[in-house]
Amino acid sequence: MISVNDFKTGLTIEVDGGIWQVLEFQHVKPGKGAAFVRSKLRNLRTGGIQEKTFRGGEKVAKAHIENRKMQYLYASGDTHTFMDNESYEQIELQASQIEYELKYLLENMTVQIMTYQGETIGVELPNTVELVVAETEPGIKGDTASGGTKPATLETGLIVQVPFFVNQGDKLIIDTRNAAYVSRA
Repeated sequence: MISVNDFKTGLTIEVDGGIWQVLEFQHVKPGKGAAFVRSKLRNLRTGGIQEKTFRGGEKVAKAHIENRKMQYLYASGDTHTFMDNESYEQIELQASQIEYELKYLLENMTVQIMTYQGETIGVELPNTVELVVAETEPGIKGDTASGGTKPATLETGLIVQVPFFVNQGDKLIIDTRNAAYVSRA
């Protein structure tokens, strides 16, 4: 058990039969009444986000999530196959389980597979990935002075806003936490 006063971003807890990750939290001490903790939680099974308020000092169960390094092999219909690099054990996840992560996954990419008590609950991506621009409008000489952006479709189908100087075929570094352009690779 862990006190809500000890919340940290990224902490995984068990509340109401669900496994939640703390995205944000705020300790509130009103002038009148008891202190409480306002939090924003993400359900690791469904991906849903919920805001929840806890009484100050309330105890919740800590969920112990295990991470295993695995390699993304291939997709077969709606089924995606991952392999453990050490034991060569393969697991399959449905597209609905990793809908957000599919926008960043390339074959042979190494990711962390999160498990809770033997149940596979998701994929943890690296903070940044390198993806190639599949389609974008060509840049026009002199456009870089305005600092504007244009949409670019990447090889996985993800659409991000990029600077005007980015062209088709360029390899970009993309932040997986907010789908933002970081730089050219």
